[in-house]
Amino acid sequence: MNDILPDEVGTWQFLEREAHRIFGLYGFNEIRVPVLEKTELFCRSIGEATDIVEKEMYTFEDRSGNSLTLRPEGTAPVMRSFIEHRLHAQDPVAKLYYMGPMFRYERPQKGRYRQFHQIGAEAVGIDDPMMDAQVLAMLCHYFKAVGIDQVSLQINSLGCPECRPAYRQALVAFLDERRSVLCSDCQRRCQTNPLRVLDCKVPACQEATTAAPSVLDHLCGGCAGHFSQVRNYLEALELDYSVNPRMVRGLDYYTKTTFEMVTGQLGSQNAVAAGGRYDGLISDLGGPALPGIGFAMGVERLVLLKSQNPATAQRPELFLAALGQTAARHCFLLMNDLQQRGLKVEMDFSGKSLKAQMRRAGKLNARYALIVGDDELAAGQAPLRNMDDASQETVALQELAAVLNSRLADCS
Repeated sequence: MNDILPDEVGTWQFLEREAHRIFGLYGFNEIRVPVLEKTELFCRSIGEATDIVEKEMYTFEDRSGNSLTLRPEGTAPVMRSFIEHRLHAQDPVAKLYYMGPMFRYERPQKGRYRQFHQIGAEAVGIDDPMMDAQVLAMLCHYFKAVGIDQVSLQINSLGCPECRPAYRQALVAFLDERRSVLCSDCQRRCQTNPLRVLDCKVPACQEATTAAPSVLDHLCGGCAGHFSQVRNYLEALELDYSVNPRMVRGLDYYTKTTFEMVTGQLGSQNAVAAGGRYDGLISDLGGPALPGIGFAMGVERLVLLKSQNPATAQRPELFLAALGQTAARHCFLLMNDLQQRGLKVEMDFSGKSLKAQMRRAGKLNARYALIVGDDELAAGQAPLRNMDDASQETVALQELAAVLNSRLADCS
């Protein structure tokens, strides 16, 4: 687990702020659920034969003997809340999003920690392929808005309970012939979760499954038609995508459309967002038979990609450089007044030299610096320096807020 330090938080806030903005444009509302849930929720939703349930969950008993688990993903808790609070009675169509920490006990590596963070969205109540396309359009819109363009959209269909058994049988038969060359995990998965073998990162397993049967060749008419319409809508929206028939998801509840946003910038852990349709999950958890589709993004991986772009931290609009105690007191009161007006202002509290204070202003990347001494106080005006181009003008102290707002408006 890792700390998020002050010089990183600006990027996190930017990514979260854009999620609030973009998701709101598409009619999604935020929901906040606990980080602890009953273990049974994840066993029923994710699947007891998945790696998450078998190996990765943080599970313990509380003082009453209840088995609790730190949430390893967000969809199941959101659906539990949807059912428990009967949100479907208010409106059978619900569009929800969430953000926060998740927990999985797995080997830490670049962009992956045992406490990690996700931003996710869920759309419930509509099984039309148009909703699949809108969710994908929103996801692409978000990546464009945050300035991450080194990603590509991959899609697939995993079929439904009607057509998947035949594919599973064909895949198991194929894997049985190659079981001896598979890794120990995949040998176990051949019976418990054979689709996960296709997602294994071990080179020998990837080579052994190169010619594996494609799920797309085993779709029933309804699933094939649904996937075709999703593709048509994506093309109508002019969204670039590729079909990846080997793409599977590690959670049992996915049906039909599945997708990932992938990048070549992060090594083997190339997925930065992933999701799909889960039309049977809500009823499996005891709720109404409503369809759903959603996704989650790994914030740590977004931060790694965003760190290759210009800094997103908010700059101070003004640094007050005070010369002498009288000027320092005046600047302290002035700083408070400007902050109350909504301006981000910094000053030095240690009485350092003007040169040292200006270095501090530069280190903070302040847009402007105001230099105030006894002479400036007597005259009621002071030099305002543009820290980007070193230009300078004299402004009346009484008019400072108006001048700053005007200059900042010209910059935006």
